[in-house]
Amino acid sequence: MESVMALGRAPCVPSLSSIRLSSSTVTGTNLSLPTTTNNHRHLAAFQSPSHLFSTSLIHAEVEESYIMIKPDGVQRGLVGEIISRFEKKGFKLKGLKLFQCPKDLAEEHYKDLSSKPFFPKLISYITSGPVVCMAWEGVGVVASARKLIGATNPLQAEPGTIRGDLAVQTGRNVVHGSDSPENGTREIALWFKEGELTEWTPVQTPWLVE
Repeated sequence: MESVMALGRAPCVPSLSSIRLSSSTVTGTNLSLPTTTNNHRHLAAFQSPSHLFSTSLIHAEVEESYIMIKPDGVQRGLVGEIISRFEKKGFKLKGLKLFQCPKDLAEEHYKDLSSKPFFPKLISYITSGPVVCMAWEGVGVVASARKLIGATNPLQAEPGTIRGDLAVQTGRNVVHGSDSPENGTREIALWFKEGELTEWTPVQTPWLVE
């Protein structure tokens, strides 16, 4: 009977005090835990996500960009397609006109390229037929427009961009877009006269920007 009770006895569990180790129990090993102060000091090296976002985000400003559909884009009937891409993005159209560009205006617009061997051919191309002049406004519109347009060489432009989808050769790359906010302002002043731009507020504005 005693043997049966011994077999059924619960296993002996040593008390915590009997298994507690001191730092001297294991030679060369320090088992003490870091203090709360040390923990806080180490955690302080990691910034909160909200802090990281607030310091890394760039707050874009409202800009102007001059967008021009070149003669090949007009002749191929791409005007509506190109305008719709900027409208769908949410930019505001302030000025729009169909215009036959004179030689002196084309030379002034592309004066930074006047030393290039292709300059005469470029001027002949831009003045070969009507162009569509557009003034667009929006938050970060210059950089966004450049992305919508795509690389200068259509064969290098990404699918989904205007040039990537609609053009095949640099000499017929459909559309021009300002390359900086400063040039956007300068080019709009060059191509539009006083009274040709309209200030208005689209009803969609509150749904695009805060």
